[in-house]
Amino acid sequence: MHPSSCDTMVALGSVTAQGQTIFAKNSDRPADECQPLVFHPRHTYPSGTTLACQFVEIPQAETTWRHIGSRPYWCWGYEHGFNEHQVVIGNEALPSNLPTAQEAKLIGMELLRLGLERGQSAAEAVEVITGLVSRYGQGKFANDAGVRTYDNGYIVADPQEAFVVETAGHEWAVRRVKQAVGISNVYSIGTDWETKSPAAPTDFVAGYADPTSLQGSGAVRRARSCALLARPSQPLAVPDFMAILSDHGGSTSALPAAPSICMHSLPDGSRGNTAASLVADLCADGSRLPVYWCSFYSPCLGLFLPIFLEGELPPVLSLGGQTPSVESPWWGFYRLNQLARREPENRLDWVRNHWMPLQASLLASAYPLAQKAKKLIDSGEEAAARGLLSDYMAENTQQMLGQLRRMLAELEEMESRLPARKEPALAATG
Repeated sequence: MHPSSCDTMVALGSVTAQGQTIFAKNSDRPADECQPLVFHPRHTYPSGTTLACQFVEIPQAETTWRHIGSRPYWCWGYEHGFNEHQVVIGNEALPSNLPTAQEAKLIGMELLRLGLERGQSAAEAVEVITGLVSRYGQGKFANDAGVRTYDNGYIVADPQEAFVVETAGHEWAVRRVKQAVGISNVYSIGTDWETKSPAAPTDFVAGYADPTSLQGSGAVRRARSCALLARPSQPLAVPDFMAILSDHGGSTSALPAAPSICMHSLPDGSRGNTAASLVADLCADGSRLPVYWCSFYSPCLGLFLPIFLEGELPPVLSLGGQTPSVESPWWGFYRLNQLARREPENRLDWVRNHWMPLQASLLASAYPLAQKAKKLIDSGEEAAARGLLSDYMAENTQQMLGQLRRMLAELEEMESRLPARKEPALAATG
């Protein structure tokens, strides 16, 4: 597996059931790398302020926009996230043919966060990312911190448009999305770019792709996600994207078997696991608020929780670090995944069936609330809307965690009937 395999996709309103842009991302990381959600409010800075990223210091923006990101616990940047202007971004590790650089650069996840903090539209966020890449670079570089670095690709979307961005060192290329597309751990912008850096070759794939990657897992997964998105007779909806993120590559009458989009770790730890997922249902016509469906760990064994940036993110969703913790929802879903995949008593269907009623209830309740809260905001009752959304998210989070605890207790009881295994216990923190 490449150091950070992922799958990102987007469909514009012309091919979705409700005529709105839908974005989705699976963040695949090392199996035990915690990835909580974090919230940052809008902030203004004095002129001349600088920003210290992990390896590079850059000028700070005058204003950074309110946003939520899915953050590997050790990293300042994000795997995916969304801001107050309905800009949503997800990144991919790209295997390039460039040698490892010796000078420090920006990390790909830092560029993603910077795009969210500084972009009021997808096009503006693309300009932020490509401008920083040109000046500071990104990609593989040597460092004493043991941070895995690599070249990066992105989908950057807002309610009106979306772009694929691919980078190699200080070079970049951008392609506009026309209907629906998926990207993975493989370069895909050849000569079909809309804009590129001046020094980049005409064929970005031929110039920078590691040749071995063009037939690898990333290429096959990208082909599968694009095929699953290609449904001209049946417009795409949010549940379709949840299903694609949970896809295990099984063959169907229309598609051959392929590597899993929902990544599961191997017992020997030689492959990572999907650490977090996002389905962003944007809104261009102002009829409702955007709804951001966030999931921890394997999406096929979890719950997509509706998140509203206009409310208060439940603080518990931000808990989680390097050490396993009973307080962290992420570590709870990690444990659920380990117990559900036990052999010989594989319990995957048991877990999925337990989540189905709550997931259906959330899908039914989120959109009427998104419409009601938008009307309150439009009438100047922002505080009322914020309270309504905050209470809704807090209640849903408690329902999710309550059911998670009950399921873990039942699974632990099932586990007690099997031969003993040595495993680290979840330790309390605080």
